[in-house]
Amino acid sequence: MNYIGSLSLILIVTAVAGHLSVRMGLPAVIGQLVSGIVLGPAVLGWVTATSFIKDFAELGVIILMFMAGLESDLQLLKKYWKPSLLVAVLGVVLPIGVIDWCSQLFHLNATESLFLGVTFAATSVSISVAVLKELNVLDGKEGTTILGAAVVDDVLAVLILSLMISLFGSEVSGGGSHASTNLAVSLTIQLAFFIALYFVVKWLVPHLMAVGNALLVPTSVTLMSLVICFGLSYLADAIGLSAVIGAFFAGIAVGQTDYHEVIDDHIQPIGNAVFIPVFFVSIGLNMSFKGFMSDFWFIVVITVAAILTKLAGAGIGAKLAGFSWLSGYEIGAGMVSRGEMALIIAQIGYQGKLLSENRYSAVITAIILTTLIAPILLRHAVKRMKLSAAV
Repeated sequence: MNYIGSLSLILIVTAVAGHLSVRMGLPAVIGQLVSGIVLGPAVLGWVTATSFIKDFAELGVIILMFMAGLESDLQLLKKYWKPSLLVAVLGVVLPIGVIDWCSQLFHLNATESLFLGVTFAATSVSISVAVLKELNVLDGKEGTTILGAAVVDDVLAVLILSLMISLFGSEVSGGGSHASTNLAVSLTIQLAFFIALYFVVKWLVPHLMAVGNALLVPTSVTLMSLVICFGLSYLADAIGLSAVIGAFFAGIAVGQTDYHEVIDDHIQPIGNAVFIPVFFVSIGLNMSFKGFMSDFWFIVVITVAAILTKLAGAGIGAKLAGFSWLSGYEIGAGMVSRGEMALIIAQIGYQGKLLSENRYSAVITAIILTTLIAPILLRHAVKRMKLSAAV
């Protein structure tokens, strides 16, 4: 029953830390992330990233993105798909190029440098979603663009990672044509998934929700919405995409039905009370100060480059799409967080020998530092937008 004790400790510490963060004018997410660092191996060592914590955390990010989809305006997403695409592309290209170059300055080989660029090209919009929801600006044009860009960003990062692994595999085994075939099949399946999503959103989900409403069991509508959420998350993960993409589109689909307000009222307590705090803590649990001093300047340079390239890339993309510089700053800040997406990619690269063992801890530290700084930047950007609108 040790996991019950760990869960209890996480919930009480995140509640207090979140409260203190808000009292200090910071997003509650910061307190929850810091709780993971303090409770984890980096400081006290009271909680470790067990399979139970990881599973709970995965459910947390899925529920968080489902809630984001529920609160998204589909018409706004359609309206801002072009800016989202531009923000995502520039927000991927710039980090890859700059961090690749920075890594080579520290004598990493070409493959490892390119892989680090791909790692920091990813965005964890789940952190930004929590902050935008807290500030009640998730459904604005900037929040909508951030959500749309994050989906494209995740797809691009997964595709580039798949390509790198395929090329790396072909170099090792000499099976170039086989790797290319596998990549082509994966891309075809992923494209089919997005095409199928249109029919799921428009036709299947409304019928499933009607079936759920007819079931003679308590909260049957909410139950059916979770089935849809977890089902699409599983399918997205099974074909090599992020599970959060499936959860986000499940939220959009359910949000178009007549039951979205009831579901939102039921889902928010479930997510915010238990699962979502564990997700934020799980990111902090990955923090380690092993080799911190020996890699200090590498961590500093990569962290600064990761923040500035997302701010600049996404911000310039927003400006080119017709947004103001202040809006571009908010959108760029919303794309800075790397969170679980970058951690997952780093782990895949480490297992695939694309990232060396002596740099792994430093990279994880840089990812967590960007994740800690991102909510502060986003809150500052939103505050400036509100002050500008009030003038």
